[in-house]
Amino acid sequence: MSDGVRVLIVDDERQIRRMLNTSLTAHKYIVQESGSGVQALDDVVTFRPDIILLDLGLPDMDGLEALKRLREWTKIPVIILSVRDQEQQKVAALDAGADDYLTKPFSIQELLARIRVSLRHFNLPENEPVFELDNLKIDFSKRQVFIDGVEISLTPTEYDLLRVLVQHQGKVITHRQLLREVWGEAYESESHLLRVNISNLRHKVEKDPSQPNLIITDAGVGYRIKPG
Repeated sequence: MSDGVRVLIVDDERQIRRMLNTSLTAHKYIVQESGSGVQALDDVVTFRPDIILLDLGLPDMDGLEALKRLREWTKIPVIILSVRDQEQQKVAALDAGADDYLTKPFSIQELLARIRVSLRHFNLPENEPVFELDNLKIDFSKRQVFIDGVEISLTPTEYDLLRVLVQHQGKVITHRQLLREVWGEAYESESHLLRVNISNLRHKVEKDPSQPNLIITDAGVGYRIKPG
């Protein structure tokens, strides 16, 4: 099962990366190493791993932040490898989208077993980090948005709104759902907040914000991104 399976190791400790690389290569996995969160996000795009082994203590960003960014556009299995062994930290990682959590130190045999289990629960679909529709292009791996090839600046809230709509392309997302996913459950009744941010977003991505072509309103229900 390991033949040809691509594993991305994300850890700031070179010695650990080397040890994992040697062990996994011996079991016929194809291995790539990343020493930081930014490098890992780039490597996911270029290396296209089947599974990611992610340390939480990265030098440039917390591993949880890297995991959350990955989960914005891909379901590639992620196994956390960390010295952090407190229950709330494990729960936070799993809630953020990790498939499994191994506390250091661990045996290679246990890691190999966890990898096999994670891969069995994943069908290895194509995970494209770039979304394109008409003149809109989104690079989810870099959180960049382009209109007619020119990068535009979105606020974090505007980006999250666009991301949620794109992830459900063609489907109506209710006002309550959008408010919950972008702002949290405490904001589910703040419809004015949603309207203002949708309006601001349309002014940045629509050719004619008064007659939107990308972000469609379903009156009294919610919004949707038009089908491709």
